Amino acid sequence: MSHYEERLEKDLLRIRSRVAEMGTWVEEGLANAIRALETGDYKLASSTILADHPINRRMREIDQLCHAFIAVHLPSAGHLRLLSAVIRVNIALERIGDYAVTIARVSEQLPSRPEGHMANELARISNQAKVMLNQSITAFNDLNPEAARATMVMEAEMEFDLESIYAELMANSEHDKVKNLLAVFIIFTHLKRVADQAKNLCEETVFAATGETKAPKVYNILFLDNDNSFLSQMAEAIAAKSFPGSGNYSSGGLHPANALNKAMAEFMEGHGFDLGAAKPKPLDLTPHELAEKHVIVSLDGAIKNYFPLVPFHTTGVEWSIDGPQASEGDSLTTEQLETSYRQIASEVHDLMHILRGEDAP
Repeated sequence: MSHYEERLEKDLLRIRSRVAEMGTWVEEGLANAIRALETGDYKLASSTILADHPINRRMREIDQLCHAFIAVHLPSAGHLRLLSAVIRVNIALERIGDYAVTIARVSEQLPSRPEGHMANELARISNQAKVMLNQSITAFNDLNPEAARATMVMEAEMEFDLESIYAELMANSEHDKVKNLLAVFIIFTHLKRVADQAKNLCEETVFAATGETKAPKVYNILFLDNDNSFLSQMAEAIAAKSFPGSGNYSSGGLHPANALNKAMAEFMEGHGFDLGAAKPKPLDLTPHELAEKHVIVSLDGAIKNYFPLVPFHTTGVEWSIDGPQASEGDSLTTEQLETSYRQIASEVHDLMHILRGEDAP
């Protein structure tokens, strides 16, 4: 094998390994989203939503590798056909990741987990979807056309099952109400997809005309605790200093104190944080302002204790901090403050790296 052929195979193997890893992530995301829906596990739902960010970054990486491969190697015949398939598979996997996010977001919105016959049907159809996804990814990774053809047959079987489920829903005693709700939901979903694709077209237009690429997303993040005098203030300060280019950070409390916890403010000042102008703030956000938050982090209890109805596209995250839940007048030891500081700094680091990647500014 010539040096050129070795390099070609090495570059191709790199692309295929990236696709295989992305497939594993997408499978895990779908399985976790379904489990969160079936069990009502809010924390699993939120972690599934956040885990979609690395999938999106991997999709863009694979796309870049494919275009670079074409530019460098000028592939023909089988290699070009494979690259074309990889590009389409890459898009399909990213979309399945988005579907998993939607399922997870729905599970966050439901007041209780599905029960009864429909829960059983959900489990059955979900299992079919997971099996089909696993077999299709395996078939592509192995470039096995026989396995792919066998898996495709499952889609027709699932469509028949879904038709039966839809018919059962329509036979509900509140038939018109269910039918109208489903119809409106489908309409709004497709209108949103039209808007998303229109935005993608605009971004591609800007790139084609100017070479300007899409700027990395800056996330609006809100930290919560009961009185906004200690943990949430510490989290806001750490995030703002550690990742200034990755987010817009704020904090608030359900019952805001009159002032910051004095020991915490002095501790943070000793670590190079200036909290001189900071003060506890109430959670008096309008529905629009709340919907603009990409992530809401509770450092004290459940998200729904603060916002009973979280906007659909806002991700609620709950952190369990080992340190004390102190108020403004409580005294705290240096050891207690260090424990809270280290754990919050670690949680902030993990969150921002999930959202923006290892090079998050």
